[in-house]
Amino acid sequence: MKIAFTFVLVLAANQLPTIQAYGDEIQFGRDIQPIFSEKCYDCHGPDKAEGGLRLDFGESALSMLESGDLAIVPHRPEKGTLLDRITSKDESDRMPPEGERLSPGEIAKIKKWIESGAKFDQHWAYVPVKDPSLPQVRDTNWGHNKVDRFILARLESAGLKPSVMASRSTLIKRIYYDLIGLPPDPKTVDEFIASRDPNAFEKIVDQLLASRHFGERWGRHWLDKARYADSDGYEKDRPRPNAWRYRDWVIDAINNDQPFDQFTVEQLAGDLIPNATPLQKLATAFHRQTLTNTEGGTDREQFRIEATFDRTETVSAIWMGLTMSCARCHTHKYDQITQTEYYQLFSFFNDANEINTSVSKSEAATKEYENKLHEYKRKLDKARQDWEQSKEKLRPELEEWISARKKELAKQQPPQYHSIQAYRSDTSSGAKIQLQKDGSFLVSGTVPDKDKYTIFIKSPKSPVSGIRIETLVDPALPARGPGRATNGNFVLSQVRAYVSADKEFKKHQKVEFVSARADFSQRDFSPQGALSGKAKSGWAIAPKMGKEHQLTLFFKKPVVLSGGKFLQIVLDQSYGGQHTIGKFRLQTITGNDPADVWPAAVVAALQSTSPTPKDLRTLLEEMAKNHSTVAREWQTLKELETKPAPPTMSVRVIGPANRKTRLLHRGDFLQPKDEVTAGVLNVLAVHHPLGENLPESKKPNRLELARWLASPEHPLTARVTVNHVWAHLFGKGIVATQNDFGVRGERPSHPDLLDWLAWRFPRDMKWSRKALIKKIVMSATYRQASIHREDIRKLDPTNRLLSRQNRVRVTAEIIRDLYLGASGLLSKKVGGPSVFPPLPFGVANLSYANNFKWKTSQGEDRYRRGMYTFFKRTSPHPNLISFDCPDSNTTKIDRDQSNTPLQALITLNNEVYFEAAQALAKRVFTVDLEAADKWPDSKRVEYAIRLCIARKPSPDEIALFEKLLQRNLEFYRANKSLAEKMITHHSVKSLPAETNAAWVATTRMIMNLDEFIVRD
Repeated sequence: MKIAFTFVLVLAANQLPTIQAYGDEIQFGRDIQPIFSEKCYDCHGPDKAEGGLRLDFGESALSMLESGDLAIVPHRPEKGTLLDRITSKDESDRMPPEGERLSPGEIAKIKKWIESGAKFDQHWAYVPVKDPSLPQVRDTNWGHNKVDRFILARLESAGLKPSVMASRSTLIKRIYYDLIGLPPDPKTVDEFIASRDPNAFEKIVDQLLASRHFGERWGRHWLDKARYADSDGYEKDRPRPNAWRYRDWVIDAINNDQPFDQFTVEQLAGDLIPNATPLQKLATAFHRQTLTNTEGGTDREQFRIEATFDRTETVSAIWMGLTMSCARCHTHKYDQITQTEYYQLFSFFNDANEINTSVSKSEAATKEYENKLHEYKRKLDKARQDWEQSKEKLRPELEEWISARKKELAKQQPPQYHSIQAYRSDTSSGAKIQLQKDGSFLVSGTVPDKDKYTIFIKSPKSPVSGIRIETLVDPALPARGPGRATNGNFVLSQVRAYVSADKEFKKHQKVEFVSARADFSQRDFSPQGALSGKAKSGWAIAPKMGKEHQLTLFFKKPVVLSGGKFLQIVLDQSYGGQHTIGKFRLQTITGNDPADVWPAAVVAALQSTSPTPKDLRTLLEEMAKNHSTVAREWQTLKELETKPAPPTMSVRVIGPANRKTRLLHRGDFLQPKDEVTAGVLNVLAVHHPLGENLPESKKPNRLELARWLASPEHPLTARVTVNHVWAHLFGKGIVATQNDFGVRGERPSHPDLLDWLAWRFPRDMKWSRKALIKKIVMSATYRQASIHREDIRKLDPTNRLLSRQNRVRVTAEIIRDLYLGASGLLSKKVGGPSVFPPLPFGVANLSYANNFKWKTSQGEDRYRRGMYTFFKRTSPHPNLISFDCPDSNTTKIDRDQSNTPLQALITLNNEVYFEAAQALAKRVFTVDLEAADKWPDSKRVEYAIRLCIARKPSPDEIALFEKLLQRNLEFYRANKSLAEKMITHHSVKSLPAETNAAWVATTRMIMNLDEFIVRD
């Protein structure tokens, strides 16, 4: 029986020993330095040199000791004191004096190393990458590309053979899981199995690499490294509403196969790129994924320093595979990283400010805007051509028009101001508005966030050319007013006017304002703001509160109110924050002064005794506005001259600053010591200097650091990145300790293969992530079966030599995706804001002071991929945490994997997974396949299994689930009340409840197969 269930799966591979991956030659950096680092450096390392001996530095290790002896004599181990001290029988003399002693194997290595000359070579990871030659192999028939040569050579040297190729159904399931994280449908599997095309697998690979879901699958890997989350962290853990925009940038960049060097530079220093685009600035949100402490009483500088520590160590871990946290407080005990070098690297990120910037809402929105902009420019060019042709028609009429306008100016009637007779006044909020003896209005009672005042005026003196609003002070108002905000300010968002012959204004006509002026206005809150109608603009008067002010507005044309007509004035105050007017007076205006209505430039041009060509153009354009022949062309031109604005949103990013950096004693921000300048680790700079072409007068910045990291010459970046990709495709990296390429990390299982890929990734592949992945998955090594073999149990129990593929349980988000995908519920939408799928009761209440409400998403958002689930750092979705999703507090290079009964309970009973089982039961009855409506139960069972595990089940496996189905049917026929509870979301309406329920119970077990959530 091939089928196994999740709840009986036990993996112990991580507990098995690794094998020696090298030949007999002893090398210091590979074989000896790790021993010294673990057992000797506490007393004889960078911080201490007891007795004058340092074992991390060749010149010191071979020099005379304080005692006059030599610790190491090349080729003559018996002449030096080192071997005597580590093999001494005298406990008081034997080294190391405390802790774990050296093993016989370690002593033998040290002796052999001294015999061979005691050469202190460089740690393997710090040596520049070289292009290794291909190894020789005996079996020249095995393998699909050069990757396989390196694997096969190691297998042959160990006396092993590679495994056979996996079955076609396993291969297509494997590549779907690895590249897009979704299950293949049975039709696609059948077509691949039946294909005789020798390139069929490659075509599937190319198709998946081009899929929009590829960016989601591999973007999730990167977000682990970037410690992405939707909240701040710490106690209050406030939401970050727009954090998802960075997640979308990652998905888009990976889908577009942005070269990894560019991917690096934009995230580390996009803001410093000359003429940086908004999206390049958005990329620096990588740095803003740090935790933010908003608790009361915190020291902002302390937590700025903590965030900078995090950025320094995150960059070191992701791009260099080095753990640098120790060097915050002291020189690293094991790796060649001094405390000064730590703060030199720290300086790059200390020289940055946290800011917000506006970016497009999505890549699709950007493309749509660019298309609109292109069309806009085409229309604008045409409108300009039409106007140039049309305005020639106006020139003969211009002098006559100018003459008529000058006569109008000469007949101007000075404005006169008149008290109003109000018969009614209302507020939208319920606040009281009362007419005072002096004709003013005083507002009292409730102080709303926003309000609208409506004043009804009876038969004002006509013709009315405008109104004046006087805002007045009063002791009853905060700070004497004139506003009701605590500081006495207000924001008048919009003034509207209507006329009607009906006192109740059931039928009315709007009157258009054309200009506004005030005695004083607040910065960015001009008088014209009161005509805009925008909620967040308007006329305001800070800082001159506590004083009276005036706003005068003119109609486009004087309004004649004959025959007892009425005037209505509406004062909209929609800014918020209680910024409403407390006391005011209205007056109507009569008189007709064109200078109040016409643009100032037009008035000036008309009054000029010798008009310039610019004056004449101004007058010509003004005349065109209402000219019967060319008004349309003029209006079209004016409408187009304001180009469409892109849809934008504000996102947290970083920008350049100018700070000095000092070494912090023991990492304490309150104990700054000597100033340090930006720089990189000396051990790497020896082979790959920073900013070689940088002028001496210019200090290096983040952009220089990013380019240094993204250079093909960097010893670590390509190696570390290639290793990450390999680990995602095999479950373990060529270097098993993905986050530690230092001396305490494991050595590469295939060092030449690592360098062969690291050499080609930046050069032949041009830093293409997709090219690297394709190179690996097209190898015979990747395509091997994962079935365990008895002949490798002793020789290679953990499969470090890759004599087979590895079985790997998929990550938490992908488990959800597989369930939704197989059930047919999954939304294929890519990108967008985070969503809120069903959450177990009470989990959201765990947030600080119950300050976070989880409102379950509706529609397709309920069924989005797991990576879009809102991630709250202090209370992540329990489905994610149960399957080892990291907490996003720090970078996570390699996810842990555990197997607990809780995981099986979740996939059996959690609402999301239970609903998926319901939908799968419905799917086997509504599938759009030939004669599906006439399928027997065995066929439906087979189809449900194939939707989950791709391969065709055996007859015994089908019979097992058929038997389960019949038992379930008998149970629910006898317990119909329980049947109803099994079909809460999805059911087949034409079937009885007991049949629906029996199928749900069966599909729930099918979906709980171990094979479903494991990549074979």
